[in-house]
Amino acid sequence: MKQSYVYILKCSDNTYYTGVTSKLTQRMFQHNSGYFPDCYTFKRRPLQLVFYCEFTDINLAFEKEKQIKKWSKAKKEALINGEFDVLVNLAKKDFS
Repeated sequence: MKQSYVYILKCSDNTYYTGVTSKLTQRMFQHNSGYFPDCYTFKRRPLQLVFYCEFTDINLAFEKEKQIKKWSKAKKEALINGEFDVLVNLAKKDFS
């Protein structure tokens, strides 16, 4: 079964880019070389791979990518830092 990866890049402007690919090394090269001039990361190089996870089902990988893209910067950083216990609290809304 083909592996897929959801990955997070830290951009030079301290923003994060989340993507999905089946060839992580090749995709990293493409991001860092500016292969896609219209991509979010093109003007934010150099880039650093700060997180990735593997999937055997590409559909699950796409679902996880969409989910992470909606997260706040703080929640993405908790994931990157392996602080899984705080992810739930970062998802709660402040209705005060």
